[in-house]
Amino acid sequence: QAQLAESGGDLVQPGGSLNLSCTASGLSLDLYAIVWFRQAPGKEREGVSCISSRTGFTYYADSVKGRFTISSDKTKNTLHLQMNVLKPEDTAVYYCAAAGGCSSYFITRPREWHYWGQGTPVTVSS
Repeated sequence: QAQLAESGGDLVQPGGSLNLSCTASGLSLDLYAIVWFRQAPGKEREGVSCISSRTGFTYYADSVKGRFTISSDKTKNTLHLQMNVLKPEDTAVYYCAAAGGCSSYFITRPREWHYWGQGTPVTVSS
């Protein structure tokens, strides 16, 4: 059974950093791209980053470009989202999901995201 599990969220001050983890089980990172998306209270889901472990292609939303870095370790079936210079507007529950790719088609269509877990909450506040 395919499953993804997120961890690493925490309360952090503005300007701080966090490293989120996404552990995959029952699915191959060579077959799926992984999207990190977030959902803040009262807001729609937002795809913030994506990686294709097979091709090495990465995507970042403009809102996080230059601050977040996505990486993949296929030997451990684990992905990371390194988040630096965090801002209060980054506050949300963060999820990782499997998708068919990292093109704008997949990034902008939540119905194309699968197998996400419970999410991990990130709060950026002083």
